[in-house]
Amino acid sequence: MKNKIELKKAILISLIVASIMVVGFAMLNFYEYRNYTRNFNYAIDKIVVQVVKKYPEVDKMQIIELLNNQEESKNILREYSIDLEKSSIVLENEELFLKYLVLNVSSIIILSAMLIAIFLKYNFSKDKKILEITTYIEEINNRNYKLDIEDNTEDELSILKNELYKTTIMLKEIAQNSLNDKISLKDSLSDISHQLKTPLTSITIMLDNILDNQEMDEVTRNEFIKDIKREITNINFLINTLLKLSKFDSNTIKFINKEEAVCKILEEASKNVAGLCDLKDVTIEIEGNSMSNISCDFKWQVEAITNILKNCVEHSNKKSKISVYYEQNKIYTKIEIKDNGVGIEKEDLPHIFERFYKGKNSSKESIGIGLALAKSIIEKNNGCIIANSVIGEGTTFIIKYFK
Repeated sequence: MKNKIELKKAILISLIVASIMVVGFAMLNFYEYRNYTRNFNYAIDKIVVQVVKKYPEVDKMQIIELLNNQEESKNILREYSIDLEKSSIVLENEELFLKYLVLNVSSIIILSAMLIAIFLKYNFSKDKKILEITTYIEEINNRNYKLDIEDNTEDELSILKNELYKTTIMLKEIAQNSLNDKISLKDSLSDISHQLKTPLTSITIMLDNILDNQEMDEVTRNEFIKDIKREITNINFLINTLLKLSKFDSNTIKFINKEEAVCKILEEASKNVAGLCDLKDVTIEIEGNSMSNISCDFKWQVEAITNILKNCVEHSNKKSKISVYYEQNKIYTKIEIKDNGVGIEKEDLPHIFERFYKGKNSSKESIGIGLALAKSIIEKNNGCIIANSVIGEGTTFIIKYFK
């Protein structure tokens, strides 16, 4: 922008200077012409006066007519080295001509110098900007990204420099994010491998025991089969959860949001953990305003609440109770889920929503991935989740869905 402004400014100044100089030339030439005419007229007047004195009978009008006669001159003054084509009979006019010639040539030289200076300044400014851009590119190629490129000017080259730097930084961030994604993928694959290795090893050992010991009693064999089934169930849960998390990471999941009753979501999630509750003799009590609702994808929110309830049941004592309370106000809908389990250590609490994290008081059945999935789902639906815990008293999960 400023480059165009500078160019227009240079052209405008040049036109103004040229106009002033043209007017100056015209006035100078007009003044020269008037002086030249005055000197010539005075010289003729002197001649006429002398002629009239010497020849009184000559009519002055005849002399004027003679002076304005269009007949070709005989150029008789050439005998006195005066060429009518090249020289001025009035010597003062010759001096005036030389003086004005010098003035005109000087003015043209000054005008040309001014115009050249204006455009040289413009080109110098442009070349300086181009050199700056080249220097910035060299610095960026040398991995120096800490450059002060915020120009106060808004010319095209400055904008180009700023945009070039921004593009480079963006590409750097993309490359860094790509590297971070690769590191994250590597860590995830390592965690998955570790998570699968343990149950697969247990299954292999138990199957070998069954195959190698044909005389094994029925009770022991059935215990091994139950353990194998449990491990397979855990593997299946792990794989399904990882697939769901990968869909969230790649942003390929699209929620179909509708107004859903909170009580229906909680009831459906409770049914999903009913079998686990029966094994530990744990009851789930739900209480709240039945008119409360949230805009969400029903299936995915049931998935999230199910994972939280499953975590609570796994860490609850036998024959205990899990309390679920929900309410709604003008800002958000809140769900509180509280168990009466062993609780979570203070140092573990900030990490329980991280993938594959298992705290000191984690159950043997825990994989450390259910809460991570629940958090991803809730946040996707404009919600948040936090956990409070007291050792020996239990843990409370607080979920808020903002309107």
